[in-house]
Amino acid sequence: MKFNNRNIFISPNATIGANVKIGDNTVIYDNVEIGDDSIICNDCVLGEPSNSYYHDENYINPKTKIGTNSLIRSHSIIYAGSQFGNNFSCGHRVTIRENVIAGKNLSVGTLSDIQGYVIFGNYCRLHSNVHIGQQSTIGNFVFIYPYVVFTNDPHPPSNICKGPTIGDYTQIAVHSIILPMVVIGQNCLIGANSTVNKDFGDQLVIVGSPAKAVCSIKNIKSQEKEGKSHYPWMYNFDRGMPWEGIGYQNWKFQDDIKH
Repeated sequence: MKFNNRNIFISPNATIGANVKIGDNTVIYDNVEIGDDSIICNDCVLGEPSNSYYHDENYINPKTKIGTNSLIRSHSIIYAGSQFGNNFSCGHRVTIRENVIAGKNLSVGTLSDIQGYVIFGNYCRLHSNVHIGQQSTIGNFVFIYPYVVFTNDPHPPSNICKGPTIGDYTQIAVHSIILPMVVIGQNCLIGANSTVNKDFGDQLVIVGSPAKAVCSIKNIKSQEKEGKSHYPWMYNFDRGMPWEGIGYQNWKFQDDIKH
């Protein structure tokens, strides 16, 4: 472990991996596990207890797991009971409530708010100022751009809490609102400022308020490769992806063999 040694609190019941760096004024509660080679920046709180902590003298903090090689930037708060795969990263002032389950390589942008009980697949990217309501399910390689909001109450206020379900590889552009219980298929593009209030299938361009499917994603031409379709985007973009340098098709073939 490597510390700056200024006003750091680490519970004796936390587990800190090898070569972990922890910044000033950080608090790490009971039953937090931090993987090797991770960096926790200044003023973070990991394993923040639930409300029961303040009323139940028998409260036991649920396990919180941060995977190896993670980077948590300053002033972020992660509640107890969440689990993140390897290479998790977040921007500044991120709040992640309890019982979030995430695969590897989740990236969460500055000032984003994940309201707990959310499932993420692998290689998801949330840009800044994204709000994800409870009970949302997000597939693999889903990118969510600034100021997107996922809601979860179909007729507020009610006792129903069920967020949207988003299929693998889908892109959700800025200022979109995804309403409760909506199911979006794989490889879709949701255009900026859309309000999605019903289910859609795979490989669609979805735009408007209320949103409508206007065409196949294959109709969108690339601005990098003249005359060619940009979507499915995996064949034209690889930065930070597991197929970087080898191509999506080769990676998919190798990944299918492994599984």
